[in-house]
Amino acid sequence: MELLHDRADRNCVNGARAIRLAIAVAMVVAAGLLAASAFATSRSEKTLPSLDRQVLAAVNRFRVAHGLVALRESSALDRSARRHSLEMGRLGYFGHASADGTVFWRRIRHYYGVAHYSYWSVGENLLWAAPSVSARGAMKMWIASPEHLANLRSTRWRQIGISAVHSVRAPGVFHGLRVTIITTDFGVRR
Repeated sequence: MELLHDRADRNCVNGARAIRLAIAVAMVVAAGLLAASAFATSRSEKTLPSLDRQVLAAVNRFRVAHGLVALRESSALDRSARRHSLEMGRLGYFGHASADGTVFWRRIRHYYGVAHYSYWSVGENLLWAAPSVSARGAMKMWIASPEHLANLRSTRWRQIGISAVHSVRAPGVFHGLRVTIITTDFGVRR
């Protein structure tokens, strides 16, 4: 028996193979998207408003115990701190400058403006710990650092913004660990 193949038959076979290949590729792409989505979810950052309040209370207890005024929470400084904590957790870096190189005071100024004020000044304390840190632990770390302690004890500050963020799988300098990042922005304007 002789099999005859003409061009049309080959196209049908090739067409069927193309359909199977397209289905296989679609399945691989779908699996990749699901995996990427799961990875992104597992690396997501979550704000910790309860820890924010505890850090605010701890900072103010420390300041009052040292004869300083308690700081008022500023929603503008909170927004600046939140943006920075989330960005560090999402992009995997740790530092006062933003990921694009913007110095910390310019980032803060974007939220905590200088218009209509004759005096404006800001400072910042950062920390990260794996997997978490308490307000008491944060204060211990800052008190042990001369630069951070100077911010805590400064007579200049009148307002504060705090943002604690937990990242399940923080990339970059955090090596995929579960971390808690806290940004505390201090400010005064008058």
